[in-house]
Amino acid sequence: MDAYQDSQYGFAGMTMDEYSFLHHASAGLSQNQHQTFMLVYNSRRKNPNDILLATLLGFLGLAGIQRFMTRQYILGFLYLITCGFLGIGTLVDMLWYKSIANDYNRHLAYECYHIARATN
Repeated sequence: MDAYQDSQYGFAGMTMDEYSFLHHASAGLSQNQHQTFMLVYNSRRKNPNDILLATLLGFLGLAGIQRFMTRQYILGFLYLITCGFLGIGTLVDMLWYKSIANDYNRHLAYECYHIARATN
């Protein structure tokens, strides 16, 4: 097990990139704010494996679920009505699922930072 998985940020499917931006995003928070940050982040975080599973559903006719999960509603709708851009978009998302999850989680970390700063 890697060192970053033993830390307070150890989530299922966590990458080193996610650990790095979590550490950066929570810098400067008090202990109570950090706890709020982690509770909110943990409740909303997307696991890359969940994104992959949702992407694979695109090959069964439910294309775009991964985009709805990551708040990309317009793109999700386009995937849905075009059958994942005729499967090509779904195939690309299957290859880039970790990037999709990391981008979502990165934006979420900064949202959680502002929530934590405002609540405590």
